[in-house]
Amino acid sequence: MLIPSPSSSIPIPTNTRGLPISSYGAQSPPASSNIAASFGTSPRAAYSTSPSTSSHVRGASGSLTNAFSGMARQLTAFLPKTYPLEEEPEKRQGTTKVLLLENINLDAAEFLKNQGFEVDHVTKAWSEEELISKLPAYQAIGIRSKTKITQKVIDANPQLLVIGCFCIGTNQVDLEHAARRGIAVFNSPYANSRSVAELVISEIIALSRQIVDRTHEMRAGIWNKISKNCWEIRGKTIGIVGYGHIGSQLSVLAESFGMQVVYYDVIPIMPLGTARQVDSLEELLGKADFVTLHVPEIPDTINMIGEAQFAQMKSGAFFINNARGKVVDLNALASALESKHLAGAAVDVFPKEPGSNGPGFNETLGEFIPRLRNVSNLILTPHIGGSTEEAQRAIGSEVSNAVYRYLTFGCSLGSVNFPEVDLRSITTNDERHIRVCHVHRNEPGVLKQINNILADHNIEKQFTDSKGDIAYLMADISGVGQEEVEGIYSAIKNTRANILTRLLCECPLVLHR
Repeated sequence: MLIPSPSSSIPIPTNTRGLPISSYGAQSPPASSNIAASFGTSPRAAYSTSPSTSSHVRGASGSLTNAFSGMARQLTAFLPKTYPLEEEPEKRQGTTKVLLLENINLDAAEFLKNQGFEVDHVTKAWSEEELISKLPAYQAIGIRSKTKITQKVIDANPQLLVIGCFCIGTNQVDLEHAARRGIAVFNSPYANSRSVAELVISEIIALSRQIVDRTHEMRAGIWNKISKNCWEIRGKTIGIVGYGHIGSQLSVLAESFGMQVVYYDVIPIMPLGTARQVDSLEELLGKADFVTLHVPEIPDTINMIGEAQFAQMKSGAFFINNARGKVVDLNALASALESKHLAGAAVDVFPKEPGSNGPGFNETLGEFIPRLRNVSNLILTPHIGGSTEEAQRAIGSEVSNAVYRYLTFGCSLGSVNFPEVDLRSITTNDERHIRVCHVHRNEPGVLKQINNILADHNIEKQFTDSKGDIAYLMADISGVGQEEVEGIYSAIKNTRANILTRLLCECPLVLHR
């Protein structure tokens, strides 16, 4: 749950490199009534307005140091004179706009609003056409699994700074192209692991006892008390494909029910309990009574389970997929169930899924849908693996904190496509400081260029890192006058390797036409 900190301090997260966000972001940063717009280098960037409210921070005397001596300082973004206005010609200060799609947890929306962002909350996913036409009004977007941020969408939105994936997977985003455009992407790799693992356990029990079929019969007025082909799960073997956060938690839960656990992963992983790693997928398929997938959607995993793999499974075994829809050939699964080679299955994810709740789960999503709907002992669920109140609150807190920290402080810890960079806080004792956040191509000589630009000022702290072709530099410099900020910004923006430059500073700078 999001818990606001006392309003008398405005923290920049400490440098805790290497730790997942959830381990140091339990408390939400405190509310601030205004955060000026972060910006990109594109002339097409857009923003929405809000009145300047800097007096609430400075107090009647105008002295931030006297009010909050030694505390962390709230940073705001410098906006150049060329930054476009929407309508009014007067000087003004902008507000970063955030779009949250797919009914993201309302606590996340409330938290971002409390930080001064302008938030729009939408319950459904948007199509590519909608994203191209409507997203240019926003600098940040939050999505779940159905909204696709393609290369075409990214190219149409040069003002976009950050994408928050309020889920585990990020295959719905073109990560490499987002990085090339200076857009950081964050996700929540841990928060819904328990929810998915518990769903798998419930499906194993339901399949082994044919609960879904008995329920349908009772609803149809049929009494059918049978024990044939109904089993206890104690002593059975579960084969887990992918022994990551979900797979390892599932391993522990399955052992507590008396199951034997084998798992396959592409890298050696220390087992939990008495679980045992096998050398190949084929070996796992031949041993397991229940096969469950927990792998990402990458080129190596697309259609990794098809006709050949189902044939390798034991006759009368069960198959479960709560991972990604494209990793299984669902036509092949339908055939394995129709032939009775498999005794049952559970499917929570599909190659194509409806964009909103309601009618639409039909043959338009794939020719296998009518076949699956007609086979017995098959559990079909609408991608609900992580859909629990606990998981969605935790995901909302984790990802909204990451988006807030990146927009406000430049911190990229936890980004899936960006170098992970952070600096310790700027405090109220650090007068006339600005923070440089510079995304650039990973080329020789960039650091020399930037340091030459900053040579007339003291570089208090600096950190840079690279990931593939992209590098990210953060630097805090002191002794900077308000009149110098635009010159520093322009000089860095015009360097040859620049992708995106932001300057964060404590002074309440305003826009000029």
